[in-house]
Amino acid sequence: MLARRLHRFLAYTFAQSTPRVSNSHPQMSRGDTVKFPNPHDLKTIPGTEGWERMYPYQYQFVTDDPERKQYEEQTFWFYDGLHYPEPIYPFDTIWDEAWYLALSQFNNRIFQVPPVRGVDHRIINGYVYISPVPVKDPEEVGRRVPNFMERAGFYYGNWDALEAKWKLKMAATIKELEDLKIPRLPELEDIKVVLEASGESEGYHLIKAYDDLINLGIKCWQYHFEFLNLGYAAYVFFLDFVQKQFPSIPLQRVTQMISGIDVIMYRSDDELKKLAKKAIELEVDHVISGEADWTDIEPALKALPKGQLWLAALEEVRYPWFNISSGTGWSHKDRSWNDDLNIPLSGIATYIGKLKEGVNIERPLEKVRAERDRITAEYRDLIKTDEDRKTFDDLLATARTVFPYVENHLFYVEHWFHSVFWNKMREVGALMQEHGMINEVEDIWLLRRDEIKQALWDMVTAWATGVKPRGTKVWPPEIEWRKGVMQKFKEWSAPPAIGTAPEVIQEPFTIVLWGVTNNSLADWSAVQEITDPDNITELKGFAGSPGIVEGIARVCHSADEIRQLREGEILVAPTTSPSWAPAFAKIKACVTDVGGIMSHAAIVCREYGMPAIVGTGHATKVIKSGMILRVDGSSGVVTIVR
Repeated sequence: MLARRLHRFLAYTFAQSTPRVSNSHPQMSRGDTVKFPNPHDLKTIPGTEGWERMYPYQYQFVTDDPERKQYEEQTFWFYDGLHYPEPIYPFDTIWDEAWYLALSQFNNRIFQVPPVRGVDHRIINGYVYISPVPVKDPEEVGRRVPNFMERAGFYYGNWDALEAKWKLKMAATIKELEDLKIPRLPELEDIKVVLEASGESEGYHLIKAYDDLINLGIKCWQYHFEFLNLGYAAYVFFLDFVQKQFPSIPLQRVTQMISGIDVIMYRSDDELKKLAKKAIELEVDHVISGEADWTDIEPALKALPKGQLWLAALEEVRYPWFNISSGTGWSHKDRSWNDDLNIPLSGIATYIGKLKEGVNIERPLEKVRAERDRITAEYRDLIKTDEDRKTFDDLLATARTVFPYVENHLFYVEHWFHSVFWNKMREVGALMQEHGMINEVEDIWLLRRDEIKQALWDMVTAWATGVKPRGTKVWPPEIEWRKGVMQKFKEWSAPPAIGTAPEVIQEPFTIVLWGVTNNSLADWSAVQEITDPDNITELKGFAGSPGIVEGIARVCHSADEIRQLREGEILVAPTTSPSWAPAFAKIKACVTDVGGIMSHAAIVCREYGMPAIVGTGHATKVIKSGMILRVDGSSGVVTIVR
């Protein structure tokens, strides 16, 4: 059944011209111009001269290679604030390099998606800029179709079995990571090295462990994109068909047709709700509620017999469900719930309060599904032919089959794997600190991963020889300089886009995930020209989830800050992540700087049935906490009332 449906899906898709996702707004005319800075004209921030050495050389915009310089100037680059809301630390580029490779290889070398190759990357003043690389030649698109039909068709036709295999691969990779030991360097090797004739030192094992750690990270990201592009493609091709049938349909109407699907990413939040209910059931809720810190709450619970039962329940769900990052998981600063129990504690306290008020804290799944089914039936009935209705049914069923992976992979990779990975790297940092290579464990993030490898070799050979490593004099002053550079980077206002804006943005992933359209470019450009943000009274973004509300703004830049949210406020953030789930039980709407209709904030707000506007570009720079906002999630307009 699924194989037949998916064959029809592929046959429809590539019998048509290359899929083109509508921007949902009128395109600019040829006479209109959206101006963004030339990437080679952006100046180095005073005091950061030489910052380029902090990042891989291929990430630099260049002026000494005419061919590359011309390509860079004629290409449109946009700031990837969806993944990097702050300047990227040198070590943290590991994930950017990993998805740079993985996404592009699956698009271009493995499945060969007909209309798009990969995504090119650059860094300027610490900010990551990306540019999707389309296939411009229609004949080449046609030549790529048979390969995609065969290769992607195999995955679509065997989706459930292959996804089950994927989960086993990811679980094994995570276990390998969790079991990885970062060895110490002893004064004298254990006698068993001699008695067992192993022929291997702890110095060798330290170098190997670091290599294994890095390689596990890269392998994890190979798996990350094994299914992801195909998941998005299924959605994009359904969207393309629906827009051909109904040219004026809002994008959010199409996304609503795929809503109401339960995914594993909601499991961690569901566990918080269960713990809130258990606290009330055991009559220990009074200990957990309020603004108290975990360091005070834990001993208070241990002193109560029923409190110990609750703590046992907490411990039972922490692994793996509290391996949720406080941010996107892309930065070492995004500590997990297991690292800081105050974050999930705040969510549990929120749910306890709502339960005691008699509020239903469950996601309104039935309501969302009823609205989904109503919208789906309404549009399906308007389709004129049986053939087109059959195609609609097949494409929708395919999108619903593959879409859960788009959310589920986040838990395994960006959250569970990354949470463990960052802490393994901290073990490496602790060892380097012990040997005087760095002053603090957290200094390790200021080094590139190849620099750490070099420093470890310096450290190990010095240990083996019985001399002082040179790195004790090299790295501490370099790291102090880089700390100053990073601070200056944070103070710089990164333009949302640079280079040459295209006449029409058509690359589908750019639109649905990052929310970059011709309309958003015009809005970003207009805001750039206004030097006084206090004079801005309106922002435009993607209509991520329908509805209109007014309320008080609360600007939050991190999961720590969502504890400040009050009931009924409007969350304004650079972006959101699954760790922010308890916030959606308090707020009445959400506004973000970055993201498209398939971003986390848009998806979650649709599941909760509240308005969302995503991809505004500048909301956190313009809006201040306490402002009164009017959020129109149907039109994508945020109005600052006062």
